[in-house]
Amino acid sequence: MTVTELGIPRRLLEFTLDGEAVRAPEGATILDACRASGKDIPTLCEGDTLRPKNACRVCVVEVEGSRTLVPACSRKVEPGMEVRTDTERSRHSRKIVLELLASSVDLSTTPQVAEWIKEYEAKPDRFGPDAARLNEEPRVDNDLYVRDYDKCILCYKCVDACGDQWQNTFAISVAGRGFDARIAVEQDAPLTDSACVYCGNCIEVCPTGALSFKSEFDMRAAGTWDEPAQTETTTICAYCGVGCNLTLHVQDNEIVKVTSPHDNPVTHGNLCIKGRFGYQHVQNRD
Repeated sequence: MTVTELGIPRRLLEFTLDGEAVRAPEGATILDACRASGKDIPTLCEGDTLRPKNACRVCVVEVEGSRTLVPACSRKVEPGMEVRTDTERSRHSRKIVLELLASSVDLSTTPQVAEWIKEYEAKPDRFGPDAARLNEEPRVDNDLYVRDYDKCILCYKCVDACGDQWQNTFAISVAGRGFDARIAVEQDAPLTDSACVYCGNCIEVCPTGALSFKSEFDMRAAGTWDEPAQTETTTICAYCGVGCNLTLHVQDNEIVKVTSPHDNPVTHGNLCIKGRFGYQHVQNRD
């Protein structure tokens, strides 16, 4: 979501952002205001189609009068608020969080993380080779998508997308507590034995590649996945009359995966199993 989206008129609130007087619509978050002002605030757990979860804590900023750093993704702007996004305290906090995440989770397929680690001079290796990693093989138990929990940062976006915020299937939940917490389906069973309906909306919101298309997983393993060479074409799903928008990702004249625009008023980034995975007939040369 951006602060410029159309909808019911909202009054503008004036506050200070890094010493400059700015205005943002009532109800907007600090992160919304930062993006509207062209400020790059790193975040992993924030999703533009989901309610803020405050899980990753990479987007923390300083607010005058607040004892602790506050998450920009969920803190709403207030009149007269004084926000500082690039202080030594906030940068140090982001650096530590990035170090902790990168030392315990495989972030190799997480967009922008390498840039942030360089920007904040984070050194994940300083925790040594004994840093707590899951060290679990990817779970390939179906032909549609793969679960690689070594890449999971417990942002809970997949739980929310599968739950009451979108799909209402409730196939995904958090199992265990504390250091033993992990994403799982019922009884930690194979996906084929769960309540999953294979809509793939969890893949759409996953920020790290812990959930990925089987096609992408296989191509990455073979060394043929080339995202810069892919083209994206948005069209309309032909399976039913709802009118869902599909974005076809094409490489070497082959559809390699399907997503949906998050700003589409019909789908908001969500699809069913047919829309997201039922594209093979388009390129069946037989």
